[in-house]
Amino acid sequence: MLKNLGCVSLLLTIIGGINWLFVGLFEFNLVYVVVGAFPMAEKAIYCLVGLASLYSIKLFKHLKRT
Repeated sequence: MLKNLGCVSLLLTIIGGINWLFVGLFEFNLVYVVVGAFPMAEKAIYCLVGLASLYSIKLFKHLKRT
């Protein structure tokens, strides 16, 4: 269960990072393009990405061990 949560967390963090890359380079917000008609869905996605990034902080412990 925790392994799956870690994978989902990492995937959401990567998607969020790519979205910010698009915003920074091209002023293109992929999340808005995909769910623009549903502002609550957009907000939910941003919240999920933020929570995923907070959860991913625990990965630093694994990096320090190697």
